[in-house]
Amino acid sequence: MQQSPPLVQRATVKADSLALTLGFVAVYIAFFVIALLATILMLNWRSWFPGAESSRNLFSGVRAAVYSLMSHIT
Repeated sequence: MQQSPPLVQRATVKADSLALTLGFVAVYIAFFVIALLATILMLNWRSWFPGAESSRNLFSGVRAAVYSLMSHIT
């Protein structure tokens, strides 16, 4: 079996890392907007997102929900 040169492997890892980071940021922004709108409308948004049920504030709830979702994706 032929091995890839280290430079190609580093480029692949960098591309994968960038894709994961961009996915995390996109999901975080989407969840944050949904949670913010639900908070303004006085809706219980924490039950909508997995992992956010026991959070005390908006940021930690959104972060927990995004981490839960990202662990299922990767």
